Amino acid sequence: MSKYDYLVVGAGLFGAVFAHEAALRGKHVKVIEKRDHIAGNIYTEEVDGIQVHQYGAHIFHTSDKQIWEYVNQFAKFNRYTNSPVANYKGHMYNLPFNMNTFSELWGVRTPAEAQAKIQEQKDAAKLGGEPRNLEEQAISLIGTDIYEKLIKGYTEKQWGQKATDLPAFIIRRLPVRYTYDNNYFNDTYQGIPIGGYTQIVEKMLDHPEIDVETGVDFFADKDRYLADYPKIVFTGMIDQYFDYQLGELEYRSLRFETEERDVDNYQGNAVINYTDAETPYTRIIEHKHFEFGKGDKGKTIITREYPANWKRGDEPYYPVNNTRNNTLYKQYAELAKQEGNVIFGGRLGQYRYYDMHQVIHAALVTVKQELSNVEDK
Repeated sequence: MSKYDYLVVGAGLFGAVFAHEAALRGKHVKVIEKRDHIAGNIYTEEVDGIQVHQYGAHIFHTSDKQIWEYVNQFAKFNRYTNSPVANYKGHMYNLPFNMNTFSELWGVRTPAEAQAKIQEQKDAAKLGGEPRNLEEQAISLIGTDIYEKLIKGYTEKQWGQKATDLPAFIIRRLPVRYTYDNNYFNDTYQGIPIGGYTQIVEKMLDHPEIDVETGVDFFADKDRYLADYPKIVFTGMIDQYFDYQLGELEYRSLRFETEERDVDNYQGNAVINYTDAETPYTRIIEHKHFEFGKGDKGKTIITREYPANWKRGDEPYYPVNNTRNNTLYKQYAELAKQEGNVIFGGRLGQYRYYDMHQVIHAALVTVKQELSNVEDK
């Protein structure tokens, strides 16, 4: 019999929160991680005095005070506000879509003028009824100019499909503001941990009841793990766990090109999106701007982010939540219910496009339910 109460597969945010909370309740936890480091996709590493987001930009935001206070146990956060800029063929526009964007695009000065321009374009498109795809949804929200310049190319690169083939719901929550406000999020709390994200997971896992091992592939010895541990928390791909027996779920992958530049300031913003179809990457991240220019003088680190089709063996970054995949996931979720000693969690285990605060919330709910059930037995 194992000396551990739980095996947590994956040292990302979901697994770390579960392990931390279980350990606080006296449970002995083993955490294994396939990569050679903890913290999953929020992993940051210091280079030239700059905290580099190794797997793309991560900005913490939430309106849940309890989640904000929870994460602030593990790091002090700065006041970073997510204000990306769009580069369309060399012309720069503020995001999210707001009065700064409209003024730059059309020369309008008031909300009424901007609304009239958008309505004019929506009327000209002659869309009727419920939007059938992402293109129709975007035009119905923001008109044709912004759709063509700032949405179409970026979205088709990101998802690897034509906008007319993508479901409308992907873009329904698109931020559109008739104020001069470049803050992308509406949440009450927002920021970046000073000193990077890795420290958060390190502190979560720094407990005498938790043992961590990196560079370990669960699938290399799956049967033994299932036999040896009384309960497993699995945060990998749910379809891989079941050996794809019902078919593959779809994921999108990413490729990152990171380089050091001998300049203090390369692009003037942490995130610049490239929204034309011809530029192969979706955005360039300049990491030092997440901490307001902190880092070695005369040095900066930039990362180009390229979306990619996923195939087995690639790193899956986010699920493709269309009708086909959501239906298939429900079938896998039914199989998961039959795995009495396995809990599935996180983006990949629950096949959901979680933000960080949502991952933490889901993990806290899961561990509370799990340990309440254990105590009741």
